[in-house]
Amino acid sequence: MAAAAAAADEAWCRETVPRVMELVSPRLPQRYACALLSVSPWCHRALAANPKLWEVLDLHETKKAGERLISALSLARYRHLKVVNLEFAQDIEDRHFLHLKETGAILLEELELLNLNACQKISDKGIGAATSLCPNLQALSIYWIVGLTDASIEHIVKNCKQIIDLNLSGCKNISDRGIQLVADNYQGLQKLDITRCIKLTDDALQKVLEKCSALESLNMYALSSFTDKAYTKIGYLANLTFLDLCGAQNLTDDGLSSISRCGSLTYLNLSWCVRVTDVGVVAIAQGCRSLELLSLFGILGVTDACLEALSKSCSNSLTTLDVNGCTGIKKRSRDELIQLFPRLSCFKVHS
Repeated sequence: MAAAAAAADEAWCRETVPRVMELVSPRLPQRYACALLSVSPWCHRALAANPKLWEVLDLHETKKAGERLISALSLARYRHLKVVNLEFAQDIEDRHFLHLKETGAILLEELELLNLNACQKISDKGIGAATSLCPNLQALSIYWIVGLTDASIEHIVKNCKQIIDLNLSGCKNISDRGIQLVADNYQGLQKLDITRCIKLTDDALQKVLEKCSALESLNMYALSSFTDKAYTKIGYLANLTFLDLCGAQNLTDDGLSSISRCGSLTYLNLSWCVRVTDVGVVAIAQGCRSLELLSLFGILGVTDACLEALSKSCSNSLTTLDVNGCTGIKKRSRDELIQLFPRLSCFKVHS
């Protein structure tokens, strides 16, 4: 009897456990899958044999992330990584990437996305080592690593030729020279975030907009130094769907009228674009008829006239509208707004 029970248990572990793990593991957070590895040899074999499960290495917000990264990359199951997320990870430094580079045993040829957001101990040298490990990288995010300079951009363009998504938000020491390198080397770029890259001028932005004509998403939040000289070039981005110009204090109706040629726009943030008036917003309403989100927060120069234009052109698409602080637009009840914009689900009006 005992022998029969043992045989049944053995068959269950050998046949059922792998099938259950195959069904369940894709739905598990990776940390849980890693914990299950030690439950039994059967669980370990079943999970380790599922390649999809080990295409992502998520160490965001973890402690001792550098050592954990090195340990993980020594395991065969991580040889086909597509995503490494180290966002806000602790204890990750240049020396960890330099160690991986110097050993010469690791080359992440299938890695598509590397997220180093807020890894403040990483310098230009670390970026050079990290990008040398992943030659086919498509998306790189180095948000708010304030110590990085144009030297990092030199490493990126040298090591990674296929970048289509680049997040430089908060990299305050990137200058025109770095952005011109981006323009010269990534003409197929689809997403660019230069939020708070405060050293950039019109000349560099113009070059990006002229050369990177495939851009679909452009985030320029909290940049007040650009002028219409550069903004007018945005109008040539035929594929642009996302545009954040919050705080663009020198944007005028002329620049906004040029942007209205971006007929595919679905997201447009014009918060605190204080020189904009009805003229520019009416142009947007007439040219960008697929708008789903529009923020006019804090713009005193707009009135009900722009709302009427939007209701005629964008009533079937607009779901989010922020006119908080727009004192020239009269207060409306929810029902009144719904009559103008039937699909509106999120709206903010001044109190």
